[in-house]
Amino acid sequence: MTIEDPLVSRHHARIVLDGDRAVLYDLNSRNGVKLNGHGIKEPTELKDGDRLRIGTQELVFCRVESAPNASAKTTGFLRHCARCRMPYPQEAGACPSCGATEALDEETLSGQFGAAAQAIWSVQLFLEVLERALSLQRFEDVNRILRRATVQVEERIVRADPVDGPQLAKLADGAARAALALGDPTWGQWVAQVYRRVPLIMPEEVVARLGELVARFPTDMAEPVEQLAAYSRTLRVAPDEAPALAALERVRSSVPPLAHAAKPS
Repeated sequence: MTIEDPLVSRHHARIVLDGDRAVLYDLNSRNGVKLNGHGIKEPTELKDGDRLRIGTQELVFCRVESAPNASAKTTGFLRHCARCRMPYPQEAGACPSCGATEALDEETLSGQFGAAAQAIWSVQLFLEVLERALSLQRFEDVNRILRRATVQVEERIVRADPVDGPQLAKLADGAARAALALGDPTWGQWVAQVYRRVPLIMPEEVVARLGELVARFPTDMAEPVEQLAAYSRTLRVAPDEAPALAALERVRSSVPPLAHAAKPS
């Protein structure tokens, strides 16, 4: 089976059927294989309901009996944990991250990047693997993941669908870190531009990253930051958002005047 995923190796894993046993092998893959949340090094026998993580993909191993009970068939649906908000397969019964059994309903999830649970699952996984790729300094993977994740955000914005603030903040933080690590302001400019297209005040932690970008790329970031600050002043600001807006103004004022003058018209 071929999986289109930037974190999946050409020959990543193998499941070998031996009688009534199924054994999982990691084929020395670059990013490893997780079984029920733990990496495997040795061949491991699979049990019904085991969860396999390969790249950004979550697979559920299900044993099919000779006379399967229709009610026991897997649905392919996902649930979203009410405690930690992580997605997980419905068949798992409990969240593998925190152990909670309570799940959010579809209506509660409508404020996420995608109304469908599958879209939310994808974005959550993108954020998780983005963090891993950044920590391992695999910048080719970082660029691929950011491109795919930001497409989902752009599609939500174009459709005028709600965008989840905490998820956008995590994505923006990852994009800013990528710009700093790559020495390229492109993703930093995207961070400033995307917050001009949503009715959200940029959180303080993202503003702090923006300040790092301005210090590193003053000429390239001057105009996007100026435009972002002007747009943010038009938004209704809650009392707890006032410090973030003030921090953004400080970042804007930190841009050297020569940086504005050096920007080509």
